Amino acid sequence: MSDSDSFIEEVTEEVRRDRLFAVMRKWGWIPVLMVILIVGGAGYREYSLSKEQAAAEALGSSILAALSADEADERIDALSQVETDSAGGKAVVAMLKAAEQATVGDEAAAAETLGAIAANADLPEIYRQIATFKGLLRASETLTADERRAQFAVLATPGSPLRLLAEEQLALLDVEDGDTEAAVTRLQRLIADSEVTPGLRRRVSQLIVALGGDLAQT
Repeated sequence: MSDSDSFIEEVTEEVRRDRLFAVMRKWGWIPVLMVILIVGGAGYREYSLSKEQAAAEALGSSILAALSADEADERIDALSQVETDSAGGKAVVAMLKAAEQATVGDEAAAAETLGAIAANADLPEIYRQIATFKGLLRASETLTADERRAQFAVLATPGSPLRLLAEEQLALLDVEDGDTEAAVTRLQRLIADSEVTPGLRRRVSQLIVALGGDLAQT
């Protein structure tokens, strides 16, 4: 390589470096910012998860402490004082409170507590449906069979997470109405459902036998 070629190559290389440095000075902050955002986002996510876990643990401890009281009245008072910012957590505490209210025979208070959950549009649908289901189980003296049937039928619609449990209750209402044949037919259809759980399958099988139905047809 001649001296002139070597000189030209050195100048070309120098120009490339100058251009690179110019680009870095103009746009080099972008990758730095991206790194900061990625690291900061990961850190914030870890902080949020840690905060949520701490809140869940605190709620669990408060609930356990409330339920450890010896008397139901004391458990009700303790549950009333449990505080949480979680909508789901509030619903769970309220359901536990309703159960304790029923334990002391205050069915009206239990129904009111469950009704408040079911009517709360700010809660996820699953909590509202569970509260509705629990309320219907306790409404045999306040609602007619037809009223309960209509509400259980809503919970038994396809896609509902409580569909199978609601179907079981509809079968029991068939029995209550004296329509054993309809109850057995509904139970046989229920036990053949692909989503039926082992516990529900066992209960349904026992009920079919008790009603004189044939398990071989399921």
